[in-house]
Amino acid sequence: MQVHKELDARGLNCPLPILKAKKALADMTSGDVLKIVATDPGSVRDFQAFSRQTGNELLEQNEASGEFLHYLRRR
Repeated sequence: MQVHKELDARGLNCPLPILKAKKALADMTSGDVLKIVATDPGSVRDFQAFSRQTGNELLEQNEASGEFLHYLRRR
């Protein structure tokens, strides 16, 4: 998967990862992929809801070494 921008949201709790992702997506082109790295376990659920509400496609979510990786495609 080609990532166009990466956002480091480590150490941030809800709603900051979502707010930072929203700001990053606003500066991206339709179809671009944003990778978010977060440490908040609640971010998994938060990004699922964010995707449904905004129409940005949640491509993948996974967890590795206590970090949660989220991939969103800009609508």
